[in-house]
Amino acid sequence: MKGLLIAIQFLTRLPTPRIAVSSEEFAASMRWFPAVGLIVGALVAGAGWAGSAIDPWTGALCALLIWVAATGALHLDGLGDLADASGAAHKDRARLLAVLSDPHVGSFAIVAIALQLMTKLVLLRALIDGEALVAIALVPFAARIGPLIWSRALPDLHAGLGSRFRNVVRPIDFAIWSALLLAAAWISPSLLTAPLIFAFWGWWLMRKIGGISGDGHGAGIEVGESFLVAAALLVVHLA
Repeated sequence: MKGLLIAIQFLTRLPTPRIAVSSEEFAASMRWFPAVGLIVGALVAGAGWAGSAIDPWTGALCALLIWVAATGALHLDGLGDLADASGAAHKDRARLLAVLSDPHVGSFAIVAIALQLMTKLVLLRALIDGEALVAIALVPFAARIGPLIWSRALPDLHAGLGSRFRNVVRPIDFAIWSALLLAAAWISPSLLTAPLIFAFWGWWLMRKIGGISGDGHGAGIEVGESFLVAAALLVVHLA
């Protein structure tokens, strides 16, 4: 359970007890990322349910605010950094890595983050109106399975935070989370699109960037969440 606590501390701003953490324990906490997604998803869905007592737009806004607050905008930061870096991808590799490490925010990052927030807000509103709160709750869980796959399948872009997770995910971890994803898909069938989304993001990173980094993981979670929410909405409309 220590790994879960470390993962909660890293991926969220939720209050947790202070504990000493070694470098190996921090890396191994990646195995618990999907479990943190379940916690985030429960908070998001709960906020959406509470806000929907007023109207669906209020529910969507409450859900989005909790989504950003609970994660501390960690993954949005990765999305912004990667957007800026991909804008420099037509230049040499040194330029791309320099942009990734630059703490300043560029126009690509601002546009990407704004579009991501608007996308989630609109999709959340539609799902809340369709009373698909369970689907909302399961999206953060499914999206956080992605980093487990990317850390194994993609080369490191550079020696940074993302590279610390290299090869820490065991076959048993894949088996457990894959089984739980299938079980969750029994409740929310749109989650069956998750493997396709993970594959698409890995392909895009290799084609445009050339590897995975901490920013790539964070951006992948954000992009994955948007696609999964959109897929859930599609299922609701087809039902």
